[in-house]
Amino acid sequence: MAFGSHTRLDVRRAQQHSSFCSPSSAAAVLVALALVAVWMASSTLVTPADFSPFRPTTTTARPRNRMDPVTVEEDADDPPPLTLTQTETGPGGDNGSHSHSPSLETATEADPQAAQSNSNTKDTPHNKQQQTASPTPSSYAWKLCNTEAGPDYIPCLDNLQAIRNLRTTKHYEHRERHCPQHPPTCLVPLPNGYTNPIRWPNSRDQIWYNNVPHTKLVEYKGHQNWVKVSGEYLTFPGGGTQFKHGALHYIDFIQEAKKDIAWGKQTRVVLDVGCGVASFGGYLFDRDVLTMSFAPKDEHEAQVQFALERGIPAISAVMGTKRLPFPGRVFDVVHCARCRVPWHIEGGKLLLELDRLLRPGGYFVWSATPVYQKLPEDVEIWEAMSTLTRSMCWEMVNKVKDRVNRVGIAIFRKPTDNSCYEARSAANPPICGEYDDPDAAWNISLQSCVHRLPTDPAIRGSQWPVEWPLRLEKPPYWLKNSEAGVYGKPATEDFQADYEHWKQVISNSYMNDLSIDWSAVRNVMDMKAAYGGFAAALRDLKLWVMNVIPIDSPDTLPIIYERGLFGIYHDWCESFSTYPRTYDLLHANHLFSKIKKRCKLVAVMVEVDRILRPGGRLIVRDSMETMHEVESMAKSLHWEVRKSYSQDNEGLLFVEKTMWRPNEVEAKL
Repeated sequence: MAFGSHTRLDVRRAQQHSSFCSPSSAAAVLVALALVAVWMASSTLVTPADFSPFRPTTTTARPRNRMDPVTVEEDADDPPPLTLTQTETGPGGDNGSHSHSPSLETATEADPQAAQSNSNTKDTPHNKQQQTASPTPSSYAWKLCNTEAGPDYIPCLDNLQAIRNLRTTKHYEHRERHCPQHPPTCLVPLPNGYTNPIRWPNSRDQIWYNNVPHTKLVEYKGHQNWVKVSGEYLTFPGGGTQFKHGALHYIDFIQEAKKDIAWGKQTRVVLDVGCGVASFGGYLFDRDVLTMSFAPKDEHEAQVQFALERGIPAISAVMGTKRLPFPGRVFDVVHCARCRVPWHIEGGKLLLELDRLLRPGGYFVWSATPVYQKLPEDVEIWEAMSTLTRSMCWEMVNKVKDRVNRVGIAIFRKPTDNSCYEARSAANPPICGEYDDPDAAWNISLQSCVHRLPTDPAIRGSQWPVEWPLRLEKPPYWLKNSEAGVYGKPATEDFQADYEHWKQVISNSYMNDLSIDWSAVRNVMDMKAAYGGFAAALRDLKLWVMNVIPIDSPDTLPIIYERGLFGIYHDWCESFSTYPRTYDLLHANHLFSKIKKRCKLVAVMVEVDRILRPGGRLIVRDSMETMHEVESMAKSLHWEVRKSYSQDNEGLLFVEKTMWRPNEVEAKL
């Protein structure tokens, strides 16, 4: 299968149905019926490459167990990424922010007559009569959240009622996700004195103290060069528990210990467990490496919040009782520097989760006191780890001490075939059952087993990806043209069409016509990423993109990792595992119209407000009905509407969040 079984556990896909807005006149009805007829005659869905580049005229505004496999047919009501054609600006809506493009190119290359018919309707007076201004914003009674977490509120990690009712916290259950039954619709307050974040790359070294006013890490870890207070700034000398003399030296030391790691070529995507303030991942950018860092919320106060404020990728997560929200066999290297995870206990269940995530032939880099100290407890842990890794068929390829940092590292390599598993005298840990999908990750309990490795050379995981950056543009070797992609074309053609489409949209529209200051954009999220084409098209900018695959969409996240990008599974009916005010730009391509079939759109918009920094932007490409709903809510939140386009029941909305917060506070949650 080009797209594997999906990760959804607790919600089955709702029945899909299309909705269309009827034109107001007979002429428009005839045009619409003609286009429908052309579409019905086509054997496949329209692909992204079939659209013309969107070049808008500038307008200014006021300062599973497992889920049943997802098939293309089930997801076919998702339109391809919207691309509008350049036309003259129409009459302005509220704030003078609306311009309208009266034609959406929907004909395939195989049907030029339909394209000509569509283009003939572009500038007719009748079409211009159909252009309507956005509705007046509805009345929303916004209130500030009243929680113990205050400005740092993460609904699914700060659900105190659920946490207090836990029967045990032995396995860090209190740090796992416990989402409220009804998502909150209150707004998270700003910290006192909050100001626009410092821009990358300066933010890697210092951030505003008032934006993350926490000092416990300064007190606990100041002597280890994690973080220090310097006037109105928090500064990050680039050190950590295991690399007090700087992350870059430590990164080079790892490569010297194992040349095959080859940062930025052979190794592109890294998982950093228990990341601290994520200096390791922050400095790996200098080696062209993308690092997914994670740590529990409040285990070391605000560590992930520090990382994100600095402009370094990170999420709040824990090695507890559930699988991490990533597919199997996708990380080139997994790193742990004094991450305080008890890998060796309970049959190595937590280390076996890393085995699920690690690519065959990938490396686990472990930097901890049991590697280089001889205290009785350290010796005991080292012996237990040595036994466990041998039973998992991991080979220890090097164990060496760094004389500068006075710490040691052990590097283990995951096997590339099943010969070691079959030769073991005892099957402990056992091989996972054939129905245990290594890609199933959303609300899936950890398993004490090891997954058999693929033997078919056409199956994902049987070969290492081509070197970066070639892997970004090349379809994975395991994509099959005999299977349809997300938009209906053969999978590899679909992949290429998606990439070409987003390159055109980024270069022809987003770079120039949306008036975005890209030097101020660092943390980006694609809320419904498909193949990751949007992120791939932004590769030359100094930013990173969190590619989110919603749990009710086709499972394309392995493709994203294969091309040297990263991402996460998520249910947008719940809060994302990040602190408030951590993203500069959110991109939602036909997400909201789909998600509102399962949950309230107002709660999703509140989550968008929570995630976005003041001054952050949201780009929505969706149906007109949904776009107007989002625009109405955005205006009620006092966001500035920068651009708004509409044509043929499709639209684009570009809005900017402001510093506004309501005065009224809700009852305590």
